[in-house]
Amino acid sequence: MKKEFLEAGKIVTTHGIKGEVKIMPYTDTPELLSEFDRLFIGKDKKELIIERARVFKNMVIAKIQGVDTPEDAEKYRNKILFMHRDDLELDENTYFIQDLIGMEVKDADTGVLYGKIKDVMQTGANDVYVIEGEKEYLIPAIPDVVINTDVDGNLMLIRPLEGLFR
Repeated sequence: MKKEFLEAGKIVTTHGIKGEVKIMPYTDTPELLSEFDRLFIGKDKKELIIERARVFKNMVIAKIQGVDTPEDAEKYRNKILFMHRDDLELDENTYFIQDLIGMEVKDADTGVLYGKIKDVMQTGANDVYVIEGEKEYLIPAIPDVVINTDVDGNLMLIRPLEGLFR
């Protein structure tokens, strides 16, 4: 099930004297998060307009419209920020991790249900899907194994490599 809002990062502290905040990004690269003109905060997903943002030591320093002092910025400390899924275009065969969590994983040839994706490990070379079923399986996220990913249908079809499940 696609989520309208996706966790993008967490405001960890204030920065400087002009009301800027320091954000720990939940994205692959902090540069990606620094490109957004708007983010959302809180359970009600209140829109925040980002006046400017830059990357500093793998963090994002951002100036939120209407937040002009360290005291104003302090109110946002430890708050989770969200992005709207429509604000980001993904390449083909690229997915939001949050859309994969809970997805059923079946064998493309036999229809056997292996379980559900409970985590995605980012290893550098390729992601690895952690599947929880009768036991825990680790599936490399490579085209030879992952045959089809249907986010709307909440189903992934795989063709395990020889010996993968032994």
